[in-house]
Amino acid sequence: MSALRKIAEIPAGRWTRWLVVAIWLVVIAVALPLSFKLKGVEKDNTSQWLPANAESTKALAAQSHFQSPNISTAIVVYDRRSGVTPADRAKAAADARRFAAIRGVLPGRVVGPVFSADGKAIQTIVPVNLGDRGSSEAAKVAVAIRDITRAGANGLSSHVAGQLGNAADNHSVFGGIDSTLLFWSLAVIIVILLISYRSPVLWLLPVMATGVALYAALAVVYLLAAHAGLTVNGLSEGILYVLLMGATTDYALLIVARYREELRRHDRRQVAMAMALRRSGPAIVASGCTVIIALLMMTFAQLNSTKSLGPVLAIGVAVGMLAMLTLLPAMMVILPRGIFWPYRPAYGTVEPSDGGLWARVGWRIAFRPRLVWISTAVLLGVLAFGLTGLKASGLTNAESFRGTPPDSVVGEALLTAHFPAGAGEPVVVVGNSRAAAPLRAAFAATPGIIHVTRPAVRAGVAYIQGTLTSPPDSAAGYATIERVRARVHAVPTARALVGGYTATNLDIARASRHDRVVIIPIVLTVVLLILGLLLRSLVAPLILIATVVLSFAAALGVSAFFFNHVFGFAGADTTFPLFVFVFLVALGIDYNIFLMTRVREEAKRRDARHGAITGLAATGGVITAAGFVLAGTFTVLATLKSTILAEIGFAVAFGILLDTIIVRAVLLTALNLDVGRRMWWPSKLAPTPDRPPVQLTDAEVAVARS
Repeated sequence: MSALRKIAEIPAGRWTRWLVVAIWLVVIAVALPLSFKLKGVEKDNTSQWLPANAESTKALAAQSHFQSPNISTAIVVYDRRSGVTPADRAKAAADARRFAAIRGVLPGRVVGPVFSADGKAIQTIVPVNLGDRGSSEAAKVAVAIRDITRAGANGLSSHVAGQLGNAADNHSVFGGIDSTLLFWSLAVIIVILLISYRSPVLWLLPVMATGVALYAALAVVYLLAAHAGLTVNGLSEGILYVLLMGATTDYALLIVARYREELRRHDRRQVAMAMALRRSGPAIVASGCTVIIALLMMTFAQLNSTKSLGPVLAIGVAVGMLAMLTLLPAMMVILPRGIFWPYRPAYGTVEPSDGGLWARVGWRIAFRPRLVWISTAVLLGVLAFGLTGLKASGLTNAESFRGTPPDSVVGEALLTAHFPAGAGEPVVVVGNSRAAAPLRAAFAATPGIIHVTRPAVRAGVAYIQGTLTSPPDSAAGYATIERVRARVHAVPTARALVGGYTATNLDIARASRHDRVVIIPIVLTVVLLILGLLLRSLVAPLILIATVVLSFAAALGVSAFFFNHVFGFAGADTTFPLFVFVFLVALGIDYNIFLMTRVREEAKRRDARHGAITGLAATGGVITAAGFVLAGTFTVLATLKSTILAEIGFAVAFGILLDTIIVRAVLLTALNLDVGRRMWWPSKLAPTPDRPPVQLTDAEVAVARS
């Protein structure tokens, strides 16, 4: 630990501070152009999220004998409520010929126009090879198709649905995510820093350091995605923005608060910063490493999007922590005390937190700590009861967007109203060509399947398509896939595999359930071990884990209530509980480490009881501000039209505020006071005697009642 402290003091040195700033200037000069390339390597195609052992993944590989796995289907649907006219039919036919000229459209493979039985709609199926360009290319093709269909429409409406239409709409949601989240996150951070620091200048330094860290992290993620096979999508990039900006600002708040304390004790800025880093640095490194390790546990996931999300976010936290421990202190030491103006911490002045709000809260809890923590735990348990209403079984394409339905959703609704529900999103069965006939018979006999094609045979593989009678992203559609798999797997020697859009989504839901069961216990175990090593206690880590899990359950319960009865969401994505768990446990432990390391430091000086109250008084303001920063940045996710991001943003923001204000300040402080020195068993702090909680001095009573 002494070596770590010496390293942390480098930014405070007379000449090393300039060296630190120079190194970061070089880093940002290299990182900035690389960070702008990240969009080009994102993979938003759901088939690329699946594990290699999923049946739909294997089916996709077998389909390569017949078509490229990069092919995505656009379903162009026209409708006129009064009924399509002969001119509409002629236009649809002409459009189909013009589609063939669009880049990526497979020549001779455009199907249609196909007219609905009720005479009110037309559909044309356009297969497109997107190559490795993914959703960005899908958006370009969708625009080209819309330009063709809307030219000379004369009242005939048209929409682009299907896989390509969905990918294009997702690209429109996530395409501007970087600028949107950057703007609103910065706005939230600046407002909270202005309120916290009450200085028109000081907020600039954390914001500058956060910006450098953000673009450096984006550059690292790009390099790994482009050259090391790291999967990155719009969801992971969006969460990276808010997590990195929130976490780095939290670290900045802790460092600045400790630096302000030390400036009152030391007349030289270099000495004050060196002492601030010696005392706060280990807690920041410990909490940051805890978050990083917890995030890396997501690599045990089956789902590639979840597996890669952990490393992406871990990179962000690591780079942000490094920037806050080096660049921010160096900039602050270079500048004079006047950066704190108008509340300049003068040498020799009294630290105001000793008798502030959080000191009064601590002494009030000290009157009846057991009653306080039991009452708080019961309240959280009541809130957690809302978990019974959480519907995390997945979202349909229509349910995945908020606000005005995008073009693909409108198109899907028209397809369902006028054509067989699964038209354009066929179920695919591949198997041994020698069993092609019985395979087709089993497939065609499955309830919920119609219009089964004749087997296409190539390289010993039979390829068959069928149409669902139910919507492809519905529970009924998934049930049909289960029936198809049961029937075709029973065909002797067929070695059948079932794939397609619906099968892919079903396998994603299964992988998500597996990931929850595996990763949640791993994260809890790893965090428990880290806390034990950090706090040198067996009791404190168990209590901390219990409080964070209770906070997580309460946050999820309240979120379920709001989703169902306030926001009107149809449900939650299958990955929602796992993402919220990892964020809340990792970040909740983060704040508890800040508090408990300070409590332990103060307990060494006096006793465990005074350590609990002094630790709360010293860290209460900065941790609360940090909680509001992180909650505010996650709330920014609600500005996007993505339902899953809005749900994650709400749940994490509420959970962080709950953990910061109630769990950390009230529940954990009351437990510290009630358990006393036994909290630190079996470390050397445990035998240190402390007074019973009910024995307060006259001065302590005055603080509590003030």
